[in-house]
Amino acid sequence: MTRPLIAVPARFSATTSALRFAAEVNARSLIEAVWRAGGEPASIHPADTGAADRLARFDGVLLPGGGDLAPYRYGVGDTHASVYDVDDLQDTFDLEVARHAVESGLPLLAICRGLQAVNVALGGTLEQDMDTGHRHLVHPVRIRAGSRLEQATGAEKLDASCYHHQRVDRLGTGLAVTATAADGTVEGVELADGRGWFTAVQWHPEDTAHEDPVQQRLFDAFVRAAAA
Repeated sequence: MTRPLIAVPARFSATTSALRFAAEVNARSLIEAVWRAGGEPASIHPADTGAADRLARFDGVLLPGGGDLAPYRYGVGDTHASVYDVDDLQDTFDLEVARHAVESGLPLLAICRGLQAVNVALGGTLEQDMDTGHRHLVHPVRIRAGSRLEQATGAEKLDASCYHHQRVDRLGTGLAVTATAADGTVEGVELADGRGWFTAVQWHPEDTAHEDPVQQRLFDAFVRAAAA
């Protein structure tokens, strides 16, 4: 069976151990989770060109984690000292990909920065720095019953591997919260009207998907939707 083709926007990296110069990368654990699910992951170059035309050949898109979005993208003039790895081209491309996938119904899984990009693309805002960040932290997340996220994972509660210092402030237009942490942090969103196949999580399911079937099921459900 032909594997569905999954677009994964690359992340700009100033250095990598295997290359002499700056690189475009994606986490190996993320790519392997898509592969285990039966997908054919393909990193795509972030460029200031029409994302719609470039994504036409793909069956689904995965927006991965990465650095912070520029605060001006969600209407904030000041930049907190903790904001890092901002890249204007990366922001432009991710936001365009997010808008196109949501509007077209292209199956979309968004992770960490990916969730934040979708939220901002739909008019939402972010808290630039949480009082207590979720970095290198595994904590319980409660999932809303009946949500696409619950259907995908088969769980109402799970342990989430997190690495973020920002979170959703104002929710984007048309989005609904599907998961929360004990401190109220939004850990999952989807479209309130349920159209298309889209879910986003603030944690990194790829961190533990190789040993946790609940986390892997999220990638499995995404790839099934892309195959359909």
